Amino acid sequence: KRKSTYKDVHHELIQKCRKGHQKSQMQIYKLYYKAMFNTSLRIIGNKTDAEDIMQDSFISAFQKISQYTEEGSFGGWLKRIVVNNSLDALNKNKLETEFNEHLEVVVEEPTIVSIDHVKIKDVKEALGKIKEEYRVIISLFLFEGYDHEEISEILGISYNLSRTRYSRARKKLIDEVNLIQKERSFKWA
Repeated sequence: KRKSTYKDVHHELIQKCRKGHQKSQMQIYKLYYKAMFNTSLRIIGNKTDAEDIMQDSFISAFQKISQYTEEGSFGGWLKRIVVNNSLDALNKNKLETEFNEHLEVVVEEPTIVSIDHVKIKDVKEALGKIKEEYRVIISLFLFEGYDHEEISEILGISYNLSRTRYSRARKKLIDEVNLIQKERSFKWA
């Protein structure tokens, strides 16, 4: 088997983290915490719980950094830990979803291309109104960029079920966004 020649952009920092260098760990944390927080938040739907999961994920990543083989990006490896921890939290606690309209967003928000003239706060509100299984699959596919094969593996469902759930989730999300916008336009009328 041929050894991969991939080298992560933060290879030197990662090597120092492997040796327990705390300043390097803090640098890695600063590079990735916003994206990892948002990843967890989109799955969990609760800012406090997402922050806890993100923190626990970093601790876990630094404890298991020897398992990072550098065959892919460190960010991708870390994101997988965050996604798994977020899904575990959902399964263990069945957390209630509440999206606050004034939710502070730490990084640029992704957009859903197929919905015209949609405000991010409407999408967040709509995500809070759809079933958990729909919110999770929307988050993994649209926001985190996983394909259906990866999602089926992460969630332990078939490829076809992943596609079907995503299709239903997308339709439900669009319906909820349209309903929210319709209600808002009646308030202004």
